[in-house]
Formats: sequence, C-alpha cells, structure tokens
Amino acid sequence: MTTTFPDVTISTDRLVLRPFEEEDVTALTEMMNDEYVTAWTTAAHPYTHADAHRWATRDSHAERTEGRGIVFAVTEFLTQRLVGIVHLQNTNWRTRATEAGYVTAPWARGEGYASESVLAVAQWLFRDQGFERLELRTAADNTASQQVAQKIGCISEGVLRNAWIVRTQTPDGDWTDTRTDLIVWSLLPEDLDDDGDGYEGYDSYDGYAGSTAFAQRADAHGRTVGADWN
Repeated sequence: MTTTFPDVTISTDRLVLRPFEEEDVTALTEMMNDEYVTAWTTAAHPYTHADAHRWATRDSHAERTEGRGIVFAVTEFLTQRLVGIVHLQNTNWRTRATEAGYVTAPWARGEGYASESVLAVAQWLFRDQGFERLELRTAADNTASQQVAQKIGCISEGVLRNAWIVRTQTPDGDWTDTRTDLIVWSLLPEDLDDDGDGYEGYDSYDGYAGSTAFAQRADAHGRTVGADWN
C-alpha cells in the first residue's frame, strides 16, 4: 500500500501549487509574520528567516517523504509570487483520509485563492489518489476560513468543544493564548461539483524538480487550522 504522496505540481487557471523552494524564504517569512496568521495558526512568533528556510528547504518536504501528508506552495501563475500554503496533514493511509490546512498571504486576500487552491487539491486527492475523505477544522471565530469550507462544498459535521488554542493580541501588543472550539468540516468525492462550475479540469504532473517547505514544527508549532482570510 502506498504511504506517501507523489511529488507533484497542480495548476489551475490562476495558480500553480508546487513544492516550496529556497527562493520562497523571504516571502514566506513575511507571510507568516502577518498578525492574522499569528492569531489563527501555531506557527512560531516571531517567525524568523531561519524558520522559513528550514521549512522551505527541509521540513515541508519531509511531510511528504515521511508519509504525513504533502505541502504545496501556492503561487500566482502570471507573477509566480507566493500567495499561500495548502498543507495536507494527519494522513491515514488505511482509511484514505487526510486533513487540510491553508494560509493566504496578506497581499493576496480577497482574490478567492484559498478556495481555488484547496478545491484543486481536493480534486487531485479524490480523482488521482483515490482518497475518500478530506477534513477541515476551523476555529469558531475564524469566519473567513469557514467561508472557504462552505464555498468548496464541505459539510459541517459538528463542534469539538474547547479543542484548540488561538492567539489574541493584548493592548500592549503582546500575544496571549485563548482556548476555542473547532468546527469540523468534511468533503467526500461525491460532494464535488461536477456540473462544470468551480475549478474543474486542473492539470497536474509528477516529478517537479524543486527544492523544499513551512517549519518542522509542522505539527507542534506550525499546524494550520483553516487559517485563511480570503
């Protein structure tokens, strides 16, 4: 039984989802220090150049090669600039299920990139990889992330009470941890819209010869929980 995802690049009309490269480090550092990313993810804060370099050149790639999931750097097709991350994690190869986290860069919000990229990954996951379930978990107050889940056709399954920690900023500019509920969403192959609407007909190819990826703290210190501001 296959227990790793192939090394792939996925393309939509506007985006290219590929492995991280060393050239992404500067943009990744800026993106991960955005206040909304700090609030909704467990990424290190401040997120240093060294954190970004380790993620882009080693740790994101290890997510795939060690069987935990796969990380995509989301880039604009025309400009090639980094606009976000889609991270499949906590993959169960027996049940063919995995969980998606996502982040959108502050300079790319309002373009619908999160829903476009997550949906493209879902289509690849179900149609090419034979998976049967994609799960998203969104913090209770992260309405923008919940809108992404709804837009791509996810079904809300319930609430995990008091199950997550987010960060809130104090009046003096410091950050403090606050417990929150998580909303659980799922997407199954039959939930995909097959009437030609959305982002159907993505292109993908194997063997992308890039280098690397977000901070090995991907689980303990960099796990995204539907962290998007679309």
